[in-house]
Amino acid sequence: MLRARWRTASIAAGWRFPSDWGLPEVDAVCSSAVRRADLTRALSDLGRARAQAGAGLEETLTDLAALHAVLMAPEESPDGPANGRVATDPDAAPAKLVRTTALAWADASCGELRDAEATESLTNLATHSYLRTRLHEVYRQAARDGRSVPETHSLLAVTIDLTAVVGWSRLMAMVLVADVLRDVFDGGESVALLGPSVAAVLAPRDTAFGDRSLTASWRITERLSADPQLASSGRPWLRVEKLPATFAEARELLRRIGRA
Repeated sequence: MLRARWRTASIAAGWRFPSDWGLPEVDAVCSSAVRRADLTRALSDLGRARAQAGAGLEETLTDLAALHAVLMAPEESPDGPANGRVATDPDAAPAKLVRTTALAWADASCGELRDAEATESLTNLATHSYLRTRLHEVYRQAARDGRSVPETHSLLAVTIDLTAVVGWSRLMAMVLVADVLRDVFDGGESVALLGPSVAAVLAPRDTAFGDRSLTASWRITERLSADPQLASSGRPWLRVEKLPATFAEARELLRRIGRA
């Protein structure tokens, strides 16, 4: 039976959890293979199912290679698929099948990322993706109201020099920054983590924004200097970035800030 031979070959090639190998999509692939039908659709479904079940890409493609080895092994060979001892070559599967499976796996994996939490787990700040989405909403609102985003909102970027800080202290620095920013900007502003040492605040332009920014700078400096491991980071670099006229330009601005 093709299914049993494939499972044996896949486990021998390194499938880590034999109990989770069997999926309905596996049976669909076997059915197509036995009928000598096109495997593209069935393998695409299997790639998505593997990703949703938590299998990594390398493991998924090795499983595909095991299937290909079983299908290609001559029946009359003593090491053929009849006894399940098939040598799997991870690089032997046809490029078309590899591409189909990998793209489907990646599509499902990206879907999981799109549905992930909007906050970064350590700092509990909003993620880069969330802030980008929030900015898009701001630009759409401004367009509907006939207003200019640079006139209605400001973007505060906060960068910490962590070049001389190593290990856990690097992470703790951003935890402290996040704590201060959430406390100072507590009126519905969007506070996000854009990079390992960069945070940002998207806020409506008002008379209190400048004072809050100065307060944040002073309090972050105070918190960092109180920790001997973080004192070398010096004063945080806070600057107000002027938002551009279009969302496309704003998205590029976020990318540049995050890589500072």
